Amino acid sequence: MSIRLRLTLWYVLLLAALLITFSGALYAMLSFSLLNEVDRRVQIRASEVSTSLATALEVQTEPRVFLLRGGRLTLPAADTFATPGVFVQVSTLEGVALSRSENLGAQTLVVSTAALALVAQGNSVYANVTKDRVPLRVLIVPLTVRGQVVAAVIVAESLQGVSETLQRLGVLLILGIIVGLGVAGVVGAILAHAALAPIDRITQTAHTIARSNDLTRRIQTKPTQDEVGRLAATFNAMLERIEELFRAQQRFVADVSHELRSPLTTIRGNLDLLRRGEREDTETRQETLAVIEAEAARMQRLVQDLLLLAQADAGVPLEQRVVELDTLLLDVFRQVRLNAANIHVSLGSEDQIQVIGDADRLKQLFLNLMNNAIQYTPSDGQVTLSFAREGEWARVVVADTGIGIPPQDLPRIFDRFYRVDKARAREKGGTGLGLAICKWIAEAHGGRIEAQSQVGKGSSFTVWLPLAKTTNPR
Repeated sequence: MSIRLRLTLWYVLLLAALLITFSGALYAMLSFSLLNEVDRRVQIRASEVSTSLATALEVQTEPRVFLLRGGRLTLPAADTFATPGVFVQVSTLEGVALSRSENLGAQTLVVSTAALALVAQGNSVYANVTKDRVPLRVLIVPLTVRGQVVAAVIVAESLQGVSETLQRLGVLLILGIIVGLGVAGVVGAILAHAALAPIDRITQTAHTIARSNDLTRRIQTKPTQDEVGRLAATFNAMLERIEELFRAQQRFVADVSHELRSPLTTIRGNLDLLRRGEREDTETRQETLAVIEAEAARMQRLVQDLLLLAQADAGVPLEQRVVELDTLLLDVFRQVRLNAANIHVSLGSEDQIQVIGDADRLKQLFLNLMNNAIQYTPSDGQVTLSFAREGEWARVVVADTGIGIPPQDLPRIFDRFYRVDKARAREKGGTGLGLAICKWIAEAHGGRIEAQSQVGKGSSFTVWLPLAKTTNPR
């Protein structure tokens, strides 16, 4: 069952429940009101009849009212008290009619002996009876003379008008419910179709992309801020991200293949030289073996860097412990200065800093930055390492006076395998992964890395790391 059909059915069922509840409540309220009004009228009429008859019997001033002949009580015609639609009858406590209104004709209102027994005790009794298929609402009240119940006054009113009114109302309510549910079903289906049409388009677009592998397609929807609009925008953003990752993966595979093919080609070429007889020349053989060893070492570094980035992509957690960053940076400084040759390596500002993280990875981060600065700084150039606290952060700056980075390349220098001067970087044994690793290490420690550069004047890399909570000035 489709979502559109389920929504329509739920909409119709909910509306049906509301309409039926409202109609039932309306019907019950009107029925109660009409029956209550009938009871009120028969009660008023019964009170008037019993009071008038009791008064006439007690005073005995009118000969038409009270004549006792042969032990029989004779009463005036009940039409004296009847009104259209209301039937009046005076009966003995045994149920024998003494007097009745003309609108009863020759008929007699028959009530149960149990009701008459209650009336004999001075109680009023309501009852429903049917006369010639006409429902009547009956009230039986005692006729009391000088403290003694001598007869029963029966007042009845037809319920046919009430029944017809309620019947018409019931028909109207049922027709209204049927028509309302029909209209609701049609409107609900239209609304559900209109609401789900964008989702259908999203589904069709996704299906087309899955079949064609065309990640450049996007969902064409109106720029709305409702749920469907946000879904479409999120889906398009996801497609852009997937396309970006797919292109990055393609570039990554191509770059890895190229990086591995270059040293492998070199190694195979030198092995061919050895196989053709160069092995007899000791000096040439040593040079050839040295080249093979260098290319193998380059491949090893590349594989190690790739494994490290694979761990980063897999979310492998780093070790978390307090690191004396100032001590670690001084070790990096001393290690780099020994290999700096004709480049001047110096310390700038210094401060005592503690951070939380992995000491080995942090050392790798700053060694990469320092070696990178030395690699692209000409002889007699300057590389400076500075570190200090700024608020809740540790700021480490590696600045050089090297060749600099062009502005168009600066935003991409942290991408994997991206190199500004590819030929020169390959000559120096670079893999194009160093800065990508630096960025990952900084971000894995809750920090960030920034780069600034001017061509011909040098570059500056700034690493921000959050200070350890236990850090205190010394």
